[in-house]
Amino acid sequence: MSRGLQVQQAGGGAYGKEDMEQERGILQAWKERVGQELDRVVAFWMQHSHDYEYGGFFTCLGRDGQVYDDLKYVWLQGRQVWMYCHLYRKFKRFRCSSLLDSAKAGGEFLLHYARVAPPAKKCAFVLTRDGRPVKVQRTIFSECFYTMAMNELWRVTGEARYQSEAVQMMDQIVRWVREDPSGLGRPQLPGTPAAESMAVPMMVLSLVEQLGEADEEMAGKYAELGDWCAHRILQHVQRDGQAVLEHVSEDGKELQGCLGRHQNPGHALEAGWFLLCHAARKGDPNLRAYVIDKFLWLPFRSGWDPEHGGLFYFQDADHLCPTQLEWSMKLWWPHSEAMIAFLMGYRDSGDPALLRIFCQVAEYTFRQFRDPQYGEWFGYLNQEGKVALTIKGGPFKGCFHAPRCLALCEEMLEALLSRTAADALPTPAVPGRQGAQ
Repeated sequence: MSRGLQVQQAGGGAYGKEDMEQERGILQAWKERVGQELDRVVAFWMQHSHDYEYGGFFTCLGRDGQVYDDLKYVWLQGRQVWMYCHLYRKFKRFRCSSLLDSAKAGGEFLLHYARVAPPAKKCAFVLTRDGRPVKVQRTIFSECFYTMAMNELWRVTGEARYQSEAVQMMDQIVRWVREDPSGLGRPQLPGTPAAESMAVPMMVLSLVEQLGEADEEMAGKYAELGDWCAHRILQHVQRDGQAVLEHVSEDGKELQGCLGRHQNPGHALEAGWFLLCHAARKGDPNLRAYVIDKFLWLPFRSGWDPEHGGLFYFQDADHLCPTQLEWSMKLWWPHSEAMIAFLMGYRDSGDPALLRIFCQVAEYTFRQFRDPQYGEWFGYLNQEGKVALTIKGGPFKGCFHAPRCLALCEEMLEALLSRTAADALPTPAVPGRQGAQ
């Protein structure tokens, strides 16, 4: 960890002016680093990923941005539309017509080609370059990112047709998740365990936050759904509160075998900051404290590699050898989610120990994943932190986790700096009471 970006752990005396100045220096240094990196990452995608002939985006990009496959993955198309719109809406320096035009072109590509079964609103997983369906997954994730894209397009354009698409698809997702999953095409085989993956309620909770942002009508419509999702996610805290498991039974109990012991530290951390957003919306400090303890500290302490640094991809709750071949690899997205989670936890709680971990994770991430030569981040490292795959994008990596992390962290760092500046101002004297003790 760089000496200028260290932070002291909590405890051991009053928090004084020197501590405040140190904190502000840390926040300012990271704001500058994060902002510069966000510019470089976005420039990579704007330069290499746009398909000006058919619309949408190339995501299978080599280290230098060369397209090595022109297949288009619907969830990555939706993610990039969302990312561009979010940048356009939240950052003055990204408020340019080229970014918005590209987002709209991506949105129109999705509108024309993403859905393969309009009565059920099922989206393809993979399309050809010109929009012909190749593969459908029996999950909700293509549809979720389609919804996010349409809602953000509505926010930046004001065109009601985008919001109509978002709400219709959201309501279909809710029916699949809570009422009738048959439309997903997943047969109920007799040997299949009645298990729930944490990915489903956490993704739906993310949609609740997305649609409810600064929209009282939507927030009210999906308030009960948000509480339901939070409850389902919290059921994944098992073993007397000492482990977050990726899969549990439908009634919230631990499952047998490898499936039940499976842990995904990155997912737990991502669920953690989704839950922190939910706790902030509800004004629930007890939930916030519980989430920080169980969904930030637990996965970090168990998932951080003490020998080489970085977060393991998968773990076994009984410390047995995981069966996934890639279990010990270090991937870009868990580290992105950890950066968001710990900075958000620090923002919401003020605990400097959380800022210390943000710095630790961010230093590792910037040192190991970013490519100073061509821009963007490598996605896949081995356990020792060496680059295993030089690609910058593929079926699972697009313009999302890295830029979302950088954008959200820049926003939080800016807010924190504004807050520390306000805290440093002298308390104004009350009129008529100057000199009062």
